[in-house]
Amino acid sequence: MLRRAIITGLATVLVAAGGTAFAEIVSSQPSTAPSFNGPVYAVAHAGDTVYVGGNFTSASAGGRTVARTRLAAFDARTGALHEWKPVADANVRALAVDAGVVYAAGDFDTINGEARDAVAGINATDGTVTPLKHSVLGQPNAIAAGHGRVYLGGRITGVDGQPRSNLAAFTAATGALDTWAPTTDDTVNALAVTGDRVYLGGSFHKTNGVRSTLRLAAVDPATGVLDKTFLPKPVSQVFALAAHPDGVYAALGGLGGRAVSYTRDGQARWTRVFDGDAQAITQLDDVIYVGGHFDKACTTTNNGTRGICTDGSVVRGKLAAVDREGNLLDWAPQANGVAGTRQLAASPRLGAVSAVGDFTMVGGVSRKRYVTFSGVAPRLEKAAIGDVAAYNFDTTISDGTFDDGSGHGHLLRTVSRYGGAPTMIPHGDGQALRFPAKCGVGGGQCPRLILQAEDTPDLNPGTKPLRYGAGVLLSPAETGRGENILQKGYATSGGQYKLQVDGLSGKPSCGIGSGTAVHVARSRTSVADGKWHSLECRRNGPSLAILVDDRLEAVTAVPADLTIDSAEPFTVGGKGVGQNNDQFHGTLDDVWVQIG
Repeated sequence: MLRRAIITGLATVLVAAGGTAFAEIVSSQPSTAPSFNGPVYAVAHAGDTVYVGGNFTSASAGGRTVARTRLAAFDARTGALHEWKPVADANVRALAVDAGVVYAAGDFDTINGEARDAVAGINATDGTVTPLKHSVLGQPNAIAAGHGRVYLGGRITGVDGQPRSNLAAFTAATGALDTWAPTTDDTVNALAVTGDRVYLGGSFHKTNGVRSTLRLAAVDPATGVLDKTFLPKPVSQVFALAAHPDGVYAALGGLGGRAVSYTRDGQARWTRVFDGDAQAITQLDDVIYVGGHFDKACTTTNNGTRGICTDGSVVRGKLAAVDREGNLLDWAPQANGVAGTRQLAASPRLGAVSAVGDFTMVGGVSRKRYVTFSGVAPRLEKAAIGDVAAYNFDTTISDGTFDDGSGHGHLLRTVSRYGGAPTMIPHGDGQALRFPAKCGVGGGQCPRLILQAEDTPDLNPGTKPLRYGAGVLLSPAETGRGENILQKGYATSGGQYKLQVDGLSGKPSCGIGSGTAVHVARSRTSVADGKWHSLECRRNGPSLAILVDDRLEAVTAVPADLTIDSAEPFTVGGKGVGQNNDQFHGTLDDVWVQIG
């Protein structure tokens, strides 16, 4: 569910753990951006345009969803999609933009239906392919442009029948295979080009046959000759690189990830340690941004089994920031998911940082697989507080317990009877939760399942503005007399708010009540059609509205002083597990509540 944001002119200054103030950096609150229905692996900036690649088939922005097949472009400032829409027939893993051409590398065989094996040049304006066309044996992971060449890295054994050992290059002007051909003995994951070097990062142990060049090396950009003055010794696989005049920043995996700053001779200036792989890294001004599938940053460089921080940690969900001296900054947008952030890119022109990956929530708002942070602090349109509860069912704390993506800690725990159990199904790049199916008439022992969060005061809106909703998948065979999607409280016991599907018709409704009166806004449109729909309820003063797929369906009047302050738990999928529990029988995703 896309929560739109507007931008205010408030500068952001962050401090390190010791309290020292640093220069203005990007906000931790996401800016307006499109979303994608599948993983995004690659991002590149060019002027006011952002280009992305991955394994998606559609993009959503400004309330509309359009086809975009693994490649897309949009306005970096507004998030509006451009008409640039080349079509790749398989995953795009890496992008680079140079001189009006978008260079792509990945698993594809065709672009726009024309043969382009694993590497392609695409006109940055109209999306047509350039003459760059080769047969690549293997899988490219990285691409970079510079020095009149396009550099390619991955797990590669040949190009056009000529041997290549994980590295290759092409002449940018003609697209022809270049003679540049350094070698590694294992996969190259990352490339970074400077005026006198091409940095290589990966899982290799030798570069050009030299043993002391494991995982990170530098070669000449014209000849491919190894630069033996650069002698780093990273402790684990290198996933990403960001070069700068004084050396290179590297993102490492292993038992717990690392971000490391290396000098030009390969000495480590500093190391930051995380409890999961660091997979992405970029620099904007004096700040280094790190992304990965970590959840915490360690307070020292020590970690133990499975990467667990042994000397203390601070929460950094998939994104973190470090100053040039290696101090961990307070910037912590908090992204969700398991794979997390796959790549980062910075735009000095815009003062912005983009992140792509498998996340669906960032900073408490919906940002599906792409997010951007600008140098000013956005303010959300609809509430200053943000979500008080949010569940996308992609992350579990333990079996049957689901994480609260809002950061408020309202864990959802499974309550069941007669064998009721949640079934997880793929949805987008994550998963959704399917509830038990209907059973026969008179099924007093039908499987029952609800998810329940303990009551806390911040789940009670009182008389404040209230918004809540969910993504719903329901077929005609799954409708019943009445099915609860979510509910907090009872009208006769402190008040209630709820979202449900009414009767066999499959029409959803929103209800709030206190005392003996319950006020209902009922949709005119059924959602029981076997397709995903977004449902939203809005209470604002004297009115209650229901929206289906962002379309206003109905509004009803409510007393402006109606108060909801219930000690009952918050439930999803039914009001309990007893008889007549209003069991939901369909599938849910992206359940959320916002107050204020």
